[in-house]
Amino acid sequence: MPINVLMPALSPTMEKGNLAKWLKKEGDAVKSGDVLAEIETDKATMEVEAIDEGVLAKILVPEGTADVPVNDLIALIAAEGEDPGSVQAPAGGGAAPAPKEAPAQAPKADASPAAQNATPGGGHMSYERVNQAPEGAVPAQGAKADGAAQAGPSGGRVFASPLARRIAKQEGIDLSAVQGSGPHGRVIERDVRAAAANGTGKAAPKPAAAPVAEAPAAGGAPAPKAAASAPAGLSLDQVRGFYDKGAYEEVPLDGMRKTIAKRLTEAMQVAPHFYLTVDCELDALMKLREQLNGSAGVTKDGKPLFKLSVNDFVIKAMGLALMRVPTANAVWAEDRILRFNNAEVGVAVAIDGGLFTPVIRKADQKTLSTISNEMKDFAARARAKKLKPEEYQGGVTSVSNLGMFGIKHFTAVINPPQSTILAVGAGEKRVVVRDGAPAVVQMMTCTLSCDHRVLDGALGAELISAFKSLIENPMGMLV
Repeated sequence: MPINVLMPALSPTMEKGNLAKWLKKEGDAVKSGDVLAEIETDKATMEVEAIDEGVLAKILVPEGTADVPVNDLIALIAAEGEDPGSVQAPAGGGAAPAPKEAPAQAPKADASPAAQNATPGGGHMSYERVNQAPEGAVPAQGAKADGAAQAGPSGGRVFASPLARRIAKQEGIDLSAVQGSGPHGRVIERDVRAAAANGTGKAAPKPAAAPVAEAPAAGGAPAPKAAASAPAGLSLDQVRGFYDKGAYEEVPLDGMRKTIAKRLTEAMQVAPHFYLTVDCELDALMKLREQLNGSAGVTKDGKPLFKLSVNDFVIKAMGLALMRVPTANAVWAEDRILRFNNAEVGVAVAIDGGLFTPVIRKADQKTLSTISNEMKDFAARARAKKLKPEEYQGGVTSVSNLGMFGIKHFTAVINPPQSTILAVGAGEKRVVVRDGAPAVVQMMTCTLSCDHRVLDGALGAELISAFKSLIENPMGMLV
C-alpha cells in the first residue's frame, strides 16, 4: 500500500505553498528524517522531512509549482516490500480528492488512527494538519472553539479558519451555506470570498426583538449584507488606464508581498490606530554603550563576544516598559483581551521584496548581549529566508527602526495580532534649553502606534513614557 505524501501545513495560517525543489528523485530510497523537498511559504523556505521508510515511487507535483493547496497529494512512497514500478498516480492527478459535503455525523471518537488517516486511494496520510481539532472533537460546554467551528442552522458544526470567519462576518456571509474546500471540508478564505463575489450565502438580518430568527426560504431573494464591506481599490485595467503603454514594467506579486498587502490593509481597516511621539536624549545611553562594548570579551578568533547597537537598547527598553505597564502588555482577541506574563518584542528586518519581524521572546528577562546576538542570528537567517514560522509569529509589540536611513520621524502600521509598534528615528544632535541656557544633546524621536481597542490614550502615554525613562536612564536596563 503506497504512502501518500501531502503538502504540509507549515504554519497555522498556511493554506497553500510553492514546491520549490525536490531533494529526492523517483527511485531513491528514503528513510524517516530524510529531507524530501523544499517548500516556499509567503515568508520562508522550509524543508519537508519523510516520516516513513520506503522508495520514492512517484512525484506528482513537479518542482517549481506554485500555490499548491495544503493537503494536496504531491508524491507517493512505495512501502517496504512493495514494487515502486507498480505504484500508480490516482485518477485525479496530483490533487487530493476534494472533500464533499461535511458529514451529518462526526466520526466515532474510538476510531483507530489508521482508519482516520485512510485515503480513497488506499494509502494513508504521512502528513496531516495539527493546528485544528479533529472533526469528532467537541469543545467543553460554554467554550468557544479557536476559530474552528460554529453552529449551522441544522445544529451541525461548520469548520472554518479564523480569517474565513472574520471575512464572513465583515461580508455578512452565513458560513453554514458555504461549501468548504479546505482540509476535511474546512471553510477557508477563498471559499468565503467566492461566496461574497457570487452573492451566495448571505446571512439574513437579525430581527430586532425576535428571540429566534427564521431561516429564509430556499430560492428566496438574497438577504442584504449585515455590514457594508470595505471599499475596493482600483482594478488593474483602471490603474493601467492612467499611464501610457510602455511607460512601466509589470512585476507580478510574490507570496510575501501579497501577504504584506493583505495583512497591513486589514490592520488599518480593523485596528483603530492612534500615535504618540516623544523625543529621547541619548547621551547617557551612548556613553554606556561605548563602555559595555569596550569591556566585551573576545572569542578564540579574536572577535568581540558582543557588539551592542542602539537598537538592542531600544528592544530591551520596550520589553521592560511593557512589564512596568502590564495593562499595555496585551493584544486584542475578538471578544476579549489577552494579557501576557512576559514581553515579546518583534523587530522589523528588511529583506529584498519585503520584511520579516522575528520576535525576541521574554525580552524583559534577557541581557543586552543576549538580545544583540539573537538579533544578529535572526537578521542573517531572515535575509536567507530560513526563519521558522514560530520565530516570527506572535509578539505583543514590534520595533521598526529607520534611523540608519537618516529618517527623523515616521509612523508605522501595527502588525496583527500585536497591539503596538514603535517607530524609531535617527539619533542626531539638537539644541535644547537646559537650565535656562542652550545646550547640544543627542536626541532620537520615537512614535508609538497603538491599537485603540487595547490601549486608551493615557495608557499608551504611560507606556511610551516608561520607554523614554529607560532610554534616558539606561543603567536601569542592567539591574
